[in-house]
Amino acid sequence: MELRKKILDEAHTSLFTMHPGSNKVYQDLKQKFWWTCMKREIAKYVSECDVCQRVKADHLKPAGMLQPLAVPAWKWEDIHMDIIVGLPRTQKGYDSIWVIIDGFTKSAYFIPFWV
Repeated sequence: MELRKKILDEAHTSLFTMHPGSNKVYQDLKQKFWWTCMKREIAKYVSECDVCQRVKADHLKPAGMLQPLAVPAWKWEDIHMDIIVGLPRTQKGYDSIWVIIDGFTKSAYFIPFWV
């Protein structure tokens, strides 16, 4: 087990490899090494690499809505729907609401129904 760790260290964290992903490490190592569950062990090792975890955030999009939705040209060209369930029952027996929003006018329609 100690030998495997040394092999993984060399394949992933040496000065010449620059922390490649698990697929690249596997492709490199499978040419000369093999052991049971090798691919899974490599993926686990790379996913637990502290340096990779700290740097990984730089490759992701920043949080938040950076690209706004396109504005539709006509009413009802773009609609958004949601269903709200688990509400207390009304006198008419409704316990859910179907919400429909027109993307152009921003008008909201609330349609009660029961499940």
